[in-house]
Amino acid sequence: MSAILTRRRLLAGAALAAGGIGLAACDPFGQGAGVTDVLARAETLTIWAQRLLLSNGALAREFTEADLSPVFRSNGTAKPDSEDYARLLETKFADWRLTVDGLVARKLSLSLDDLKKLPARTQITRHDCVEGWSAIGKWTGVPLGLVLQAAGLAPQARYAVFHCADDLEQSLDGSGRYYESVDLIDAFHPQTILAYAMNGQPLPVDHGAPLRLRVERQLGYKQAKYVMRIEIVDSFAAIAGGKGGFWEDRGYEWYAGI
Repeated sequence: MSAILTRRRLLAGAALAAGGIGLAACDPFGQGAGVTDVLARAETLTIWAQRLLLSNGALAREFTEADLSPVFRSNGTAKPDSEDYARLLETKFADWRLTVDGLVARKLSLSLDDLKKLPARTQITRHDCVEGWSAIGKWTGVPLGLVLQAAGLAPQARYAVFHCADDLEQSLDGSGRYYESVDLIDAFHPQTILAYAMNGQPLPVDHGAPLRLRVERQLGYKQAKYVMRIEIVDSFAAIAGGKGGFWEDRGYEWYAGI
């Protein structure tokens, strides 16, 4: 078990305990919020604790090329199973566009070449999966903050939501489209990038081609692959299950900080 994951569990445990104590103090008859509410309060305390210990600009550890993992597993979808994605892949993503919309001053439609013309950042970081494995990879892409600045954010903007090309399952409402989100603190973090290259090569399909999110201070399920659209919102209420992400709608924590 990695030290990072151990630290996260300790923080989460402390937050959960604190949340439980707070609820007990507010409800002497033991008939207050349920387990879900306790966990939600614990998550809020986890966010608070991490951002208290680490300033908003603190960087995740970066490594050298000598540290690169010889094998970097891919998880989740290995290749989106849709005709639209197949057509994009056949043309090497020449017709692919990243849409940026929602609470913005200017709706953007950016090609892969457009993104590659913007200032790039390369970072070698460790990917920590919630399943318990880790790997070190080299990522190159455009800082998300530059793209959001180009779009211009409305005053009420709070979150960036990443809509992806892959379907993991068909749920009761007929959708299984993957999506994720971060708040604007993480969106403008210097290590939060839209990666189009991995280990010096174009991003492989099983790792999210043509574009994936890298938000290095959070666990792997936040690193959305096959990004097609970034929607700026003030709330998740009208999006899918309303929890801010595919796995979050199915019980995971929205904030996966490490």
